[in-house]
Amino acid sequence: MNEYLDLGLITSFVPAASSFAGDIDFLFDLITIIVGFWFVITLATLFYFIIRFRRREGVKALYISGEKHSEKVWTHYPHYGVIAFDVFLIGFVIVVWVNVKQTLPANEDTIRAIGQQWSWSFVHTGADGKLDTEDDVNTVNDLHVIKNNTYHFELQSRDVLHNFAIPAFRLRQDTIPGRTIRGWFKPTISGTFDLQCAEICGRGHSMMFAAITVHPDRKSYDETMDAIRAGTYESHFEKKRQLGPVPLPFTVSKSKADSPYALELAQSF
Repeated sequence: MNEYLDLGLITSFVPAASSFAGDIDFLFDLITIIVGFWFVITLATLFYFIIRFRRREGVKALYISGEKHSEKVWTHYPHYGVIAFDVFLIGFVIVVWVNVKQTLPANEDTIRAIGQQWSWSFVHTGADGKLDTEDDVNTVNDLHVIKNNTYHFELQSRDVLHNFAIPAFRLRQDTIPGRTIRGWFKPTISGTFDLQCAEICGRGHSMMFAAITVHPDRKSYDETMDAIRAGTYESHFEKKRQLGPVPLPFTVSKSKADSPYALELAQSF
């Protein structure tokens, strides 16, 4: 993965923090370049014809019906070019799609994300590395992972369609009621990143945001899990919620430090 050239068109705004983020960025860069090429050619041709064949005194305009083959052939060439570029793009898209969506690499850990109107619930494995056991750690709107570890995720929904989206990972996946959808990611940069719902899911959709913290090592992760179990951990999500507004693309309204999230959500309606 990440063997493609990154031109930085996206990373200038949002960091690429997962192992396949570079592949996704490459596709966006490639599409932008190809579409931009045809955009420039089309506009240049349009303006050339506007100027070259502008109205002149004593020059009568000709009506061209486009019925002759010699007249229609000039519309065929651009079509052939577009089709060729489409086939070229599809080749890269298939490779990335198979690697990111159709392949589950070996994992170090598994997490579960559950969407509901309008928050995220997360389940982290305990020391046994298995979900649905007594040592699981449950959090709300606060997900924790370790840098350079490969994770499998299980996505579920308690009510309606949601979309599990981590922009810095270039990851988006729908959650569907009644189904468990599986996928994977491998974070490559430590820090705290935005996690959001990218599917309109009701009136409180805009408030359905969370935070994912990528720990630099196992020690930092274990200390955080111990603090969560002891009830002494102050989540990055709550810190960010109380700081607003913060720079784009993440903006929230400023709230009181002693205002419970559920109460704030209820008061917004």
